[in-house]
Amino acid sequence: MMSTIALSINNKAIGPIETSDDIMMIEFLHEHLNMTGTKFGCGVGVCHACTVIVDNEDGTSESVRTCINGVSRFNGKKIRTIEGHAKENEFGEIIKLSPVQETFIENFSFQCGWCTSGFVNETTVLVERLKLMPIRVSEIETVIDKALGDHVCRCTGYVKYYQAVKELILSTEGLTRS
Repeated sequence: MMSTIALSINNKAIGPIETSDDIMMIEFLHEHLNMTGTKFGCGVGVCHACTVIVDNEDGTSESVRTCINGVSRFNGKKIRTIEGHAKENEFGEIIKLSPVQETFIENFSFQCGWCTSGFVNETTVLVERLKLMPIRVSEIETVIDKALGDHVCRCTGYVKYYQAVKELILSTEGLTRS
């Protein structure tokens, strides 16, 4: 079957476009939009490398895996991919990375980088949630583990990812409380 979809990706309107109902979002991003920053890992939703951010109408955001969700699930949605985090100038040149991207680079959090887009998106969702509902400093490790615990890093970079996220949370005003 075919469906007509329209959505926003990184603040750009996409569609309406007719697409097959059996196309997964990861394939739509790669093959139809030439957006290859979101990585295909396991193909069954286990590794979370393919995670993107869905911005909800109520101002919250959530991470959604694209290898197990068809493109029609995103109809009418506003999503962010890894390509949408850095700030660009009018020529499309990157002029500033997001705080999450900067923290991961400063902490040498990744090796091969295959899992990085999923970690960046998940951490961005976590930081946005903490801005709305700050946590106690004593809860940081538990909160990070809950947010990132399902992500798979084949190069065993977990420790540096977790350290970077902890550093980001502690250094960003308003994410923690006494």
